[in-house]
Amino acid sequence: MAALSASPRRLLVSLIHTLFFQVDPFILELSYFLLLSVIGIIPFKIFKLRNDTPFPVSNLDLWFTSVSSVTVSSMAAVEMQAFSNIQLVCMTVMMFVGGEVFFSFLRLRLYLIKVKMVKEILSTKVEVQDEPDCKVTGEVVGIEKEAIQQEEEAERFKVKCLRVLSWVVLWYLLIIHSLGFILVLLYVRSTKNAQNVLKVRGLNFETFSIFTVVSTFSNCGFIPTNENMVVFSQNSGLLLLLIAQVLMGNTLYPVCLRCFIWAIEKFTKKPELTYLLKHPSKSGYDHLFSRVRCAYLGITVISFIILQMVVFFSFNWNYESGLNVYQKVVGTLFMAVNARHTGENIVHLSSLSLAIVTLFVVMMYLPPYTSYLPLKVAEAESQTSCSDVEKTAVKKKHFPNWNTIFFSPLTHLTIFVILISMTERNHILNDPLNFNLLSIIVEVVSASGNVGFSMGYSCELQIKPESHCIDPFYGFVGNWTNGGKFLLIMVMFFGKIKKFNSRGGMSWIVE
Repeated sequence: MAALSASPRRLLVSLIHTLFFQVDPFILELSYFLLLSVIGIIPFKIFKLRNDTPFPVSNLDLWFTSVSSVTVSSMAAVEMQAFSNIQLVCMTVMMFVGGEVFFSFLRLRLYLIKVKMVKEILSTKVEVQDEPDCKVTGEVVGIEKEAIQQEEEAERFKVKCLRVLSWVVLWYLLIIHSLGFILVLLYVRSTKNAQNVLKVRGLNFETFSIFTVVSTFSNCGFIPTNENMVVFSQNSGLLLLLIAQVLMGNTLYPVCLRCFIWAIEKFTKKPELTYLLKHPSKSGYDHLFSRVRCAYLGITVISFIILQMVVFFSFNWNYESGLNVYQKVVGTLFMAVNARHTGENIVHLSSLSLAIVTLFVVMMYLPPYTSYLPLKVAEAESQTSCSDVEKTAVKKKHFPNWNTIFFSPLTHLTIFVILISMTERNHILNDPLNFNLLSIIVEVVSASGNVGFSMGYSCELQIKPESHCIDPFYGFVGNWTNGGKFLLIMVMFFGKIKKFNSRGGMSWIVE
C-alpha cells in the first residue's frame, strides 16, 4: 500500500521537475494563457447573456472576448452591456490573473519552489558522491567547508530576499486594488451623474467599481459600459483616480514598487529589503529597477505624456463640446496615459486627427518600460531569474535561439496586417472607407500592444448603405470575418509573450 501511495507522488514530482527544468519558459507562459482563455469560455456558456444586445454572438466571439480578457488586450467583438453581472465578475477574475503584476508574483513563487527542488537535487548528489581517493589535510577540508558554508549562507539570504519580495508584490497588488475599489465606489455613490449612467444601463455599483479598477490596473481597458469612458468624460475626479491606477500598474510600476519597498524598509529596517534596494538586478525580478533607471523611466513616461497632450491640444482642443478647460485638460491627460497600454478612452479614435492617431500607434507599439538611458548603469538589470546555485545544479537544455532565427516584432506585425488584409479583401473592396489600411493597422498594433484602441465601425461611411445597419458599440474587429478574428487572437497572444521575441531578427542583415 505504501508503494502504491508513493507512486502518484513520485509521478507528480517527476512532472513538476519536467515542467521546471526541461520545458522552455516560452511554452509554459503560452500554455498558461491558452489554458486560461479556454477556461474563460465556461462562464460565457453557462450563464446567459443579457437580452438587450441587437447583434448575434458566436462561440468564436466568446473565445475572442476570453482571450482579450486574459491577455488584457480589451479588443471587443461583443458589446460590453451584453454580459450579465456574474459574467462581468468572471471577466474581472480573468483580467486579474492575466495582469502582469499578478503573473510576475506567480513567477516569483514558482521560482522559489524551483530553488527548493534544486537544493534537494544538490543535497542528493552530495550524499551519493564517492569519497575522493586522494588524501587531504584537515586544514584544507576546514577551509573548503567554511567556503561552502559561506556560499550556502549567501544563497539562503538571496532566497529569503526573493520570498520577502514576493510578499511585497502581493501586498502592493492588494493595497492598490483595495484603495482603488473603495475610492471609485465612493465616487460613484456620491456623484449623481455617475449614478444615473450606471442605473440607466442596469449596472451594479460594486461590480462596476471592482471591474473598472482591476481592468485599469492590469491595463486591460475593458469598461462595463458600451461607450467605455466616453459617458464619464465630465467626471474628472473618476478619470484622475483611473489615471493613477494605470500608471501604478504599468509604465510606472517599477518606480512605484521601488518607492513602496523603500517606505517599508524605512519602517521595518529589514535587511532583505535593504539588499533589494541596493542590488535590484540580483533579484532577477524584471520589474525591480535601480534608482538611476527608475529616474530615467519616470522622466521618459512624463515626457511621452506631455508630448501626446501637446499634439492633442494642437489638433483637437475642441474634441467635445460642453467641457470646461479643466475637464478638457484632465480628459486629454487620460487619453495620453491610456494610449501606452490600457486603451480606455473618453473620445472615439475615429473622430481624432490623423496626426494624433499616428502618434497613438507609435505609443502603442513601444514596450511599457521604454526609457531614455544614456548612462551605463552599474547595476544593470538582469533579464534572467536564475540564481548561481541553480545554474551550477542543473544543466540547462540548449534550445535554438529563436530570437535570431525569426523576424523582428515589427516584421511580425507587418505579416499579420497583410494576412488580415487578405481575409478581409471582400470587405475592403465593398466597404473601403471603414476597412481602410489605417484602421487595420491600429487594430493590429493595439492588439499586439495589449492596448484596446480601435477605430470602430460607422454605418455612415458605407458606400453601399444597408438599411438595417446599426452602429455597433464594439471594436472594429467585431465586423471582421472569422478568419480575421482568429488572426487577431494570434496577435493578442503574440503581444502578451512578445518579450521572448524582443531581439528577433538579429540574424537578418539589411545593407
